[in-house]
Amino acid sequence: MSELSFEQMLEDSVKTIRTGEVVEGTVIDVKKDEIILNIGYKSDGIVTRHEYTNIQNADLTTMVSPGDKMEVKVLKVNDGDGQVQLSYRRVAAERGSKRLEEAFENREVLTAKVTQVLDGGLSVVIDESRIFIPASLVSDMYEKNLGKYADQEIEFVITEFNPRRRRIIGDRKQLLVERKLKLQEELFARIKEGDVVEGTVKNVTDFGAFIDLGGADGLLHISEMSWGRVEHPKKMFKVGDQLNVLIKEIKGTKIALSLKFDDANPWLTADEKYAVGNTVEGKVARMTDFGAFVELEPGVDALLHVSQISREHVEKPSDVLSVGQVVTAKVVDFNGEDRKISLSMKALEVPAEDAGEDFE
Repeated sequence: MSELSFEQMLEDSVKTIRTGEVVEGTVIDVKKDEIILNIGYKSDGIVTRHEYTNIQNADLTTMVSPGDKMEVKVLKVNDGDGQVQLSYRRVAAERGSKRLEEAFENREVLTAKVTQVLDGGLSVVIDESRIFIPASLVSDMYEKNLGKYADQEIEFVITEFNPRRRRIIGDRKQLLVERKLKLQEELFARIKEGDVVEGTVKNVTDFGAFIDLGGADGLLHISEMSWGRVEHPKKMFKVGDQLNVLIKEIKGTKIALSLKFDDANPWLTADEKYAVGNTVEGKVARMTDFGAFVELEPGVDALLHVSQISREHVEKPSDVLSVGQVVTAKVVDFNGEDRKISLSMKALEVPAEDAGEDFE
């Protein structure tokens, strides 16, 4: 029997491998764009950046360390340079594909970091399997800027799984809608008309502000923002403001809110302040052809009829008065039920014949 050469004994001592086989290896060196593995074969194995991860331009030295063990798939036993070409990504993708299939069947909620923001949606990767979330399924409202999701972890469910066509679709909107419905049910179960609740200003418009009550939005109309006059909602509130608001009315899923609390109603004490005969001071708020409306305090306006402005003839209020002007007048009529007060400046004027007596 002839003796075996050293080379023959060495070959007999190492395992044989085949293309497509999955083997375990130990990292012996890492470069920025490739990993060198000892797979127990006569040649070392090479995992390129592309065959390790889907992340473009990834620095492998930050992801793998010498001594790490990993399962890899044999792509070529000899890549032309005497080395074995391997893939970690394909093993991970196959394992990930199985996991995603189970998640699809069980409607499991998954969490992953957004790796790419595309024109039509977001891309996330789980175990080297790419999931696409269309823009229409990213949120329950229109998202103008998807860029804010870059590198953010998001939750979603898989609604379409077709690995043969490399089509795996995720849906985040569905989860948001379900959670909002649950919060809405909980909110309506605990609130009623007359309650005072805390909310956050979500949006401000010309006609009012929408307040997030934690499950549903309520409308705070401009007419309910104050007992006084409100020039524009944006001058009173900004998005993010915290408010305690009164639930004025609940109709279906619509909630009407108010900041006009009864204990702050200026008409509660108006009958004393503005009794007939009292002399009061106020600011001209607006004018018409028949008179001027004078704000005595926020929420209490009185009419100064054109005939009561002066003993002299006044054609129209704007001839002698201006908006914002402070005037002093006498209360000549008070109707608390209809919330109407009438004033007279003329009543405070001294008749011309009486005025002359002071100079005699």
